[in-house]
Amino acid sequence: MATFFGEVVVAPSRAGLDEEEEAREETPEDREIRREIEKKRYEAQAGDRGKIDVLWSWRSGGCAEEPLVCSRFIVAIGRNAAAFLSSFILDSVCWEVVGVVKLWNEWCRTSSTTNVLPTDSFCLFYRLISDPTVLLCQCSCYVAEDQQFQWLEKVFGSMQKKGLQVTILSTCPVADYKTQESTLTLVSPFLRALKTKEFQEQVCCPLLEQPNIVRDLPAA
Repeated sequence: MATFFGEVVVAPSRAGLDEEEEAREETPEDREIRREIEKKRYEAQAGDRGKIDVLWSWRSGGCAEEPLVCSRFIVAIGRNAAAFLSSFILDSVCWEVVGVVKLWNEWCRTSSTTNVLPTDSFCLFYRLISDPTVLLCQCSCYVAEDQQFQWLEKVFGSMQKKGLQVTILSTCPVADYKTQESTLTLVSPFLRALKTKEFQEQVCCPLLEQPNIVRDLPAA
């Protein structure tokens, strides 16, 4: 239960539902679509069925299981947010690429190469050279609904959680913004924020108003 509107809370997970309960909620059309998607992923990944792989450059040595010490992790999700990082933050020599995400779904395919920097990757990790505990992620690819938990598990499973501050940047169309004012009078672009109760610093913009919500990978 949120203590105030705009707080990020952990929703009950559907990952633990058994197959019988899940099947009761699906229509025959839903099951057919899901089977076709799984079939395509199976054919493309040779049995991985949409598996997500995270490759880190520092894991090529002997410390393969050592978690990354990270104090700040900034994730830009979507093409607009990723372009913002490229234009205003990454346009310098202060960053180095340290990782990549490989995945396949109906909207996104990445190479089957095992290199840490596949040329067709749409999800890259950067580390600040002057402070290696600061990490950025540009995720401009589509992550399917049934891949989001795996994406989070693989990415955050590589990091130490203690003292970690995570910032998510994402965008949505102004037409989807719910307000009593006319969206035609809004000055675009504009910023709104959500935060957890653990975040005690001052936010840089107003909190997101009811009844607006965040969806997909940013919400996850």
